[in-house]
Amino acid sequence: MIYAVPDLADEDVAALEGIEALRTQLRFYLREPRRWYGSLRRTTFARAVQASNSIEGYHASVEDVVAVIDGEDPIAADEATRQAIEGYRDAMTYVLQLGMSPPMARLDASLVRSLHFMMLKHELPKNPGRWRPGPVWLEDRAGDVVYHAPPREDVDDLVAAVLAAACDGGGEPIVRAAMAHLNLTLVHPFSDGNGRMARCIQSYVLASEGILSPEFLSIEEYLGHHTPAYYEVLTEVARGRWSPERDARPWLRFCLVAHHRQAETLLRRIDEAEALWDACEQLARSHRLPDRSVGSLCDAARGWRIRRALYVKAVRSSAGEEITDATATRDLAALTRAGLLEAVGDRRGRNYRATPVLAGAWRAIRDARPPSSANDPYAGRST
Repeated sequence: MIYAVPDLADEDVAALEGIEALRTQLRFYLREPRRWYGSLRRTTFARAVQASNSIEGYHASVEDVVAVIDGEDPIAADEATRQAIEGYRDAMTYVLQLGMSPPMARLDASLVRSLHFMMLKHELPKNPGRWRPGPVWLEDRAGDVVYHAPPREDVDDLVAAVLAAACDGGGEPIVRAAMAHLNLTLVHPFSDGNGRMARCIQSYVLASEGILSPEFLSIEEYLGHHTPAYYEVLTEVARGRWSPERDARPWLRFCLVAHHRQAETLLRRIDEAEALWDACEQLARSHRLPDRSVGSLCDAARGWRIRRALYVKAVRSSAGEEITDATATRDLAALTRAGLLEAVGDRRGRNYRATPVLAGAWRAIRDARPPSSANDPYAGRST
């Protein structure tokens, strides 16, 4: 027996309809990739990877996560954080690749263990790719036990039940994905990395339905920004032990709120990405700079440091163009002469930052941002 989907009340159905309305808007913008789509997709994926690892105590800036995703060294993140980012990048990239090539592979225990190995292959003592060898419990900072997972001998059957419900349970994909996340977290089948695996599987279930491009489905960024509330609702549902007879409604509603707010955030970022692209495109044209430089100008305007290797990959992402290192060097020199970037460091470690002229373009867009409404799809409804 696993935690069952609670009966959906009228307010739950209304919340799902509100999320679908927001996603309809997202589909309109993302149906045909626009000039800024590659950059937005890249940073959205990076934010999800950043957030999921931050929940586990691995903290890095978005620009460092992008660097690691692109196979480059981060500027500030330490080695343990880099390895954690790489592992999660590999697992999520595999999920995204499957999501873009329907029909997706069936979600089974072998695939789950493979994804876990990708995430934790750099930490062999944590049994990557293997179920935990024995009982497990969680302690708080004071050393008090706050949760007892089910016995080891139940893990195989429970994981099979979780995956069967995720794939064949019917109903709304958002609901099935949320329940897969809850159940896998509380079954706690691995020695470590259970939270990351549960969040990855939630994204997998959503991606399998082809609702949107997989990068734009995840609520991991929201969970990273609301980690205490995330833990609190898990604690509320579990009450210290594996107890699938309990009502999972608080968890489901937490996830629906997360989806609603994340979709609103993405819609705002789409507007801002388009506005910033237009501003940087005008700057590039006024200085007779190549169109391929616009994506990196946008990154620099947001405060990121541009390196030659990352410039090459940004051009590929935003413009779909392959360029040589020599071309990248000439472009960056031209951007510097135009007064849009300034070089920092020696030749080997050189990076480029936005000048006040370029940074001002992003500042003007942010200053025009309306106050966050923090909308709740349950607001004003009886719960």
